[in-house]
Amino acid sequence: MELLNKSSLRKKYLNVVLPSEQTLELPEKVLQFGTGVLLRGLPDYYINKANLEGKFNGRVVVVKSTDHGGTSDFDQQDNLYTICIRGIQNGEKKEENQVVSAISRVLTAGKHWEEILDFAASPTLEIIISNTTEVGIRLEEDNVHSQPPVSFPGKLLAVLYHRYKMYNGSKERGLVIVPTELIPDNGTKLKDIVIELAHSNQLPPPFIRWVEEYNYFCNSLVDRIVPGKPAADIKDKLEAELGYQDQLLIMSEVYSLWAIEGNNKVKDVLSFAETDSGVVVTPDIGLHRELKLRLLNGTHTLSSGIAFLSGFSTVKKAMDNVDMSAYVEQLMKQEIAQSIPYEVEHTAAIHFADNVIDRFKNPHIEHQWISITMNYTSKLGMRVVPLLLNYAKSNKSVPELMALGFAAYIAFMKGSEKDGKYYGQVNGVEYPINDDKAAYVVGLWDTHGEENITKAILSDTNLWGTDLSEIEGLEKAVNENLHNILERSMVSVLSNLFIKA
Repeated sequence: MELLNKSSLRKKYLNVVLPSEQTLELPEKVLQFGTGVLLRGLPDYYINKANLEGKFNGRVVVVKSTDHGGTSDFDQQDNLYTICIRGIQNGEKKEENQVVSAISRVLTAGKHWEEILDFAASPTLEIIISNTTEVGIRLEEDNVHSQPPVSFPGKLLAVLYHRYKMYNGSKERGLVIVPTELIPDNGTKLKDIVIELAHSNQLPPPFIRWVEEYNYFCNSLVDRIVPGKPAADIKDKLEAELGYQDQLLIMSEVYSLWAIEGNNKVKDVLSFAETDSGVVVTPDIGLHRELKLRLLNGTHTLSSGIAFLSGFSTVKKAMDNVDMSAYVEQLMKQEIAQSIPYEVEHTAAIHFADNVIDRFKNPHIEHQWISITMNYTSKLGMRVVPLLLNYAKSNKSVPELMALGFAAYIAFMKGSEKDGKYYGQVNGVEYPINDDKAAYVVGLWDTHGEENITKAILSDTNLWGTDLSEIEGLEKAVNENLHNILERSMVSVLSNLFIKA
């Protein structure tokens, strides 16, 4: 079986959408920092889709920030790769295979910095995209004149400064910059860091004004599960179906969203947005952020302890269970949808919830509940506490399903220390408590015991920023659930919840 590359594209493959020869020669319009699967499965996928429809007509130069791993797979495959989209949409199974030709070159920052700066001065360059993980957007001391600078903001500043000099500060040569790192206000934070670095590097004030006034740093939100290269047995099966080998093959779910905060100028530059409803360019992405944070992430967090303590290893396995599936659906539609701290139409929230249910049921995504419990405490504080407070204020009653989620959290966090790490136990089997507050919460368990732990945790303003025990009826509901979980089992509590309902 031959390897995917430009030469092998001369063959016709039955089960895949192939690029046309014209798309392989399109001008380079995008500089992308990062080679990861999220970028290849979302922005690069959207650009490829637009190119196939003759809408954007541009390709991507990718910068690999580290020398680790090299670029040989990209080189051997002429930067082509396959995205295999698998999942459920509107309750129906959907499968699609597409060869993506959006990437023109992959350069390594340490080896090709001059080449990267040359492209920074290209008249065809319009857009910069990044995904350097959450730690990539942070301020570090950096020398913008290094070859290359160490940090991502330093590299970006060097690119912008070089472009500024090459065009004598022309306001027409500013760029649209869209970070996709999963932090709130990512564009705003990146801009602030770049400006601060420019000052610390004593760059000319006219350049700093050019960065501030003629470059558009856009806050953005990405939402698509792209697990990456599938397991060997699944990859072999896919390649047999496709008819060629692909060392860069990735899988993704059907659902996709890239919400970008920008004006009409930004919208004009990001013309690939016209070809897919998943790309939304809007003056305010708050609605999209809240829907994802509350209905997807909040549901994940509240469900994670319940599902894991019930013995379900993955989200899909939990959704195959009648009681767990009912919990997830009712939690979203009856409690979270009406508690979002943002002006959201109820129909929009319910539609988003239905999409989430489809995504949770996707048989091709192995999403482990134990991974979702990482930093459980801070996720509850950020994603769920505002919902809990809103619900209690609006309804003058306790959200029973959220209360069960909190009880499961408290049960999950009952653990002990071993070699500097913390572990809990369920049915005699040990599991890791990967939470930055693990020592603190386990300490509360040791101090207060089962009788008083609910009060101690709910009232702890260090954890939640507010005293949750002041919500009338919440402590009683959480405590009853916790007692039943510990005395009987999580499975029993879950099934009795819907008998009672």
